[in-house]
Amino acid sequence: MNPSRQEPKTRPISEALGANATLGSLLARLKESEARLATVKSVLPAAMRPHVRAGVLDDTGWNLLAPNGAVAAKLRQLLPMIEQVLLDQGWQPTAIRVKVQAHRP
Repeated sequence: MNPSRQEPKTRPISEALGANATLGSLLARLKESEARLATVKSVLPAAMRPHVRAGVLDDTGWNLLAPNGAVAAKLRQLLPMIEQVLLDQGWQPTAIRVKVQAHRP
């Protein structure tokens, strides 16, 4: 190895994203979406919890992702409870959209 040659400094992806305003905002929304899901998992039936994923959080609302129509239908039934748990935990109210997104292999 050549001693005069320095290895390029690498930064963790979260640090690199945080250094850019647009990407930093995206990272913050991603973290908030995941935190919201962690908050509402307590009201989901245990069998559903591993199948529901956090989706996009934007200015118009938050997406919950379901793997199929049956899980999506149950999520829609639980929306009043999900919204209440979020409010009780201090989250800003926002529209919640349930989307079916089949799992990709």
